[in-house]
Amino acid sequence: MSLRQVLIALGDPLVEVQVAPRGLEGDVLDVVILDPDDTPDVRPGDLGLVVGARGRAAAPLVRAAGAGGAVAVAVKVDTPSPVLRQAAADAGVALLAVRPEVRWEHLEALARGVVHNARVTADAGVGEVLGDLFGLAQTIASLTGGIVSIEDTASRVLAYSRSTDEVDELRRLSILGRQGPEPYLKMLREWGVYQRLRSGEEVVRIDERPELGIRRRIAVGIHAGTQPLGTIWVQEGGTPLAEQAERALLGAARVTALHLVQQREPAAAFRENLLASLLDGRMDAGAIAEQIGADPDKPAAVVVFALRGQEHADRTEHELRRAEMTSLISVHAASYRRSALVSQQSGRTYALLTDLPAKAPLLTLTREIVAAARKHMGLRVQGAIGSTVPTVNEVMISRAEADRVLDAMSRDLDADVATLEDVRSRVLISETLALLAEHPRIRDPRLARLDGELARSLLAYLDEFGDVKSAAAKLHVHPNTLRYRVRRAAEVGGFDLDDPLLRLFAQLQLRLG
Repeated sequence: MSLRQVLIALGDPLVEVQVAPRGLEGDVLDVVILDPDDTPDVRPGDLGLVVGARGRAAAPLVRAAGAGGAVAVAVKVDTPSPVLRQAAADAGVALLAVRPEVRWEHLEALARGVVHNARVTADAGVGEVLGDLFGLAQTIASLTGGIVSIEDTASRVLAYSRSTDEVDELRRLSILGRQGPEPYLKMLREWGVYQRLRSGEEVVRIDERPELGIRRRIAVGIHAGTQPLGTIWVQEGGTPLAEQAERALLGAARVTALHLVQQREPAAAFRENLLASLLDGRMDAGAIAEQIGADPDKPAAVVVFALRGQEHADRTEHELRRAEMTSLISVHAASYRRSALVSQQSGRTYALLTDLPAKAPLLTLTREIVAAARKHMGLRVQGAIGSTVPTVNEVMISRAEADRVLDAMSRDLDADVATLEDVRSRVLISETLALLAEHPRIRDPRLARLDGELARSLLAYLDEFGDVKSAAAKLHVHPNTLRYRVRRAAEVGGFDLDDPLLRLFAQLQLRLG
């Protein structure tokens, strides 16, 4: 993100450009703190925040930042300082004046958020709205006709819209990182506004308070399922809010929830991308092993996990649950192997475990993860373990095997954890049925004549090798009832159950149905 884009996002009332000898198009790569008591550690692309020195006293740090290749330096300025401006011009670094009342920790958090969102957008290729929280705030402002702030659950401002309209005291103080007027905040608590915003998906209207300098507002809570993630506030400016403002705000809350969920674990993105690149064949296994400090010539294995029972959850809740599950898997995997990699792909979560001993306790580890997901998060998770392969270069074999096992588990197995040895016959039958499903011409039309009751009864009879008593018990019917249904199935279909090949194919086709 260029310095110009950062300034557009932050803008008034936080910072103001004093001098920019190299323009505003340089890319901002990181945000760093510059302290007069420490030796400046500045790298090209840094945005330096001078904490602990104001005005001309900050000139030495400005010069040092310029020498290190910083794009810009932010300094608190009580009055214009020609000395400071000249120091910045000589050092070839942009000078940003910060208002005295701005809290440094607040400005740092906002600036890091802007830079991080830009980096995530570039790396992941996500859309502009999902990748840029400040851009999203601006979009919400356009749709509602108001002035927007997005806050987290601790009422810290994450992003806000730019506005030339009249802002009230509450918004001004919130953006500066300071608390709003206490009498007004007390009223909000007494009216139950915060409780309503946390408890559900409801647009809350808040009347203006002219005596406190507070204008009319609407607000909505940001949620993933039942978990609150923050709040969107829309202040009315010089003109009334748009007619569809409340409806737009409700949709905006859902989009913002997706954004916040997807950005919950930014520190793990790099390692996730490494494993995704390996599984997709985009990176060499040896290169990845070097990145994570693993021996490429030692055994490795892949374990794959899938979240169950969330089919009816909305998208944001499902994303949050998957993110929680991935975090839990990452913690357990890292506790077993420092070099472990975890990544989400195609609705599944993969864990790569390297440098494995001869008898790695993968079954125990996988069971611990599944049990922890159920106990601590109330999630049903299935885990499938691929075979341990001799080297990292062969992990795709392990991954393919783990996927085969999980496919079989999802279709025909209630077990929470399995290996290929546990479910080999199920895997083979499952894959055979998948092939049959892809070729509808391979069907016996005589079996297709059977209705659901006759088909289920005949399949149970065949599964039990013709043991009527056992099959009847499975179906919870009398043995004579089952005998009748089997005879009736043969009559309706016009086939002979004494034919072993017919019995073999009937089991497959009936199971497919």
